[in-house]
Amino acid sequence: MSDTGLNLSPERIAYLKKVKLQKTATWLVRLLILVLIFALWELAARLKLIDAFITSQPSRMIKTLTNLYNAGDLFVHIGVTCLETIVGFIIGTLMGIFIAVLLWWSEFASRVLEPYLVVLNSLPKVALGPIFIIWIGAGPSAIIVMALAISLIVTILEMLNAFIRTDEEKIKLVETFGASRFQVFLKVVLPSNIPAMINALKVNVGLSWVGVITGEFLVSKAGLGYLIVYGGQVFQLDLVMTSVIILAIAAALMYQGVVLIEKKLVGNQAAQKHS
Repeated sequence: MSDTGLNLSPERIAYLKKVKLQKTATWLVRLLILVLIFALWELAARLKLIDAFITSQPSRMIKTLTNLYNAGDLFVHIGVTCLETIVGFIIGTLMGIFIAVLLWWSEFASRVLEPYLVVLNSLPKVALGPIFIIWIGAGPSAIIVMALAISLIVTILEMLNAFIRTDEEKIKLVETFGASRFQVFLKVVLPSNIPAMINALKVNVGLSWVGVITGEFLVSKAGLGYLIVYGGQVFQLDLVMTSVIILAIAAALMYQGVVLIEKKLVGNQAAQKHS
């Protein structure tokens, strides 16, 4: 009977228990490290080993978080940044994959545009921020475009290289059966590069957050980046550190969302292979 059946061998049961125990231990150790870091941080601040005005401390950050919540600003700032990041993430990923497909489709276009893509990828995107603000205006649109500027080129290059490295023997095999270019892509290239797409999603999570926060540093009236800049300007390091912690939590949750997508896609691929 299969592993999903009710009658499992003692060895299989022992193995599953061991895997579950390892996962539980991993999460517990992670949580313990996090608690230990914040505990030592708080203790060092209370014992005056560090200057809490410069480094802040967990208790002061909790107070700042409470003040933001009571003022009704907490979820506004989190919502603005998360919305900008998700929009930039989705558009950047979809556009990057689509353009990579077009460049894979036309080898001539790929050879012509590759140097420009390399130069754009090397260009410091922060330098383009003032240009975007002038062209698009000071607002969420400029911030989203900033996120696109950072993530789009990376996605194109990564996916294009993955498409080009697809097993030539598989492509030749389906071509001998009369497969069109579209069928080659749909039946061979795309399925072979699902892991590369997942990697692109994971990379884009970080790049999208970097782009949005950079944009909010330059021009914003709300968002976590705005709070960080404002806190730095008025020397409220508690506000800065609180915003950074919220930012880290939001980015981690978004990354876990990509991990869930990866598990879903990998599970579907495994099911198709066994079917």
